[in-house]
Amino acid sequence: MIKRGMRHESRQKTAVGRVRLNEIFTSIEGEGILFGTKTMFVRLAGCPLKCRWCDTTYAIPMDSGADYSIDEVKALIARELQPNTYKVNFTGGEPLVQHEAVIELAKFVREKGLRTYLESACHDSSRFSKVLPFIDICKIEFKMRDSGVVDKKSYPALLKSELECLKMAVQGGKKPYIKVVVTNSSDLEEFKELVSKIFTVANPVDIAGFIIQPSFDTDEPVLDRLLAFYDAVYPSYEHVRIVPQLHKFIGAR
Repeated sequence: MIKRGMRHESRQKTAVGRVRLNEIFTSIEGEGILFGTKTMFVRLAGCPLKCRWCDTTYAIPMDSGADYSIDEVKALIARELQPNTYKVNFTGGEPLVQHEAVIELAKFVREKGLRTYLESACHDSSRFSKVLPFIDICKIEFKMRDSGVVDKKSYPALLKSELECLKMAVQGGKKPYIKVVVTNSSDLEEFKELVSKIFTVANPVDIAGFIIQPSFDTDEPVLDRLLAFYDAVYPSYEHVRIVPQLHKFIGAR
């Protein structure tokens, strides 16, 4: 059974030069500041976290998907790559579980002249720091307590890691964007404190966007709640946007 602790993946190491992969496919990016772009998704297996709205639960077990060599996955990427693809999104699961594989695959993608993107919960700042130099588009995702992502005791460490990842991304000149998923149960005061911490680490000019993403099909926030979250960010950052998972509205993966 996968526990909620943040270091569970350390006991499930993939062999050197190999990667546990769920799927590779091309679709339309439905989240964040680059929604609408043609994107190749490379979904790695394994996630130690437990977001209650997770829509890729099939990728949580470390033994999901199939085992490949790095070279086999490179060949799959080259074979499946479509013309006019804007970026390659390394997602999961949680790709930092297999950070060494992500580094090698990101290098390969860059050699193909494509942008690299990391879809991570930023739960491990040490691994994030190793992957960061090979990532072109950097998203820093912050989880609210009501997400259930980790147990209450582990949450402060998760938040610390997320803020450290933001700091590293800014210092690395990546101009990251922020994403926070909110539900109708998300605490507004907690959110305000989070916004304050974010803009203590990063100046508004340091980030490319601030996305508030409403949860989908799980405790969905009503309009008044969304406006309250928006209003909590706007005084610090006027370019805040509320963007749902748009791919779900058009039937895309």
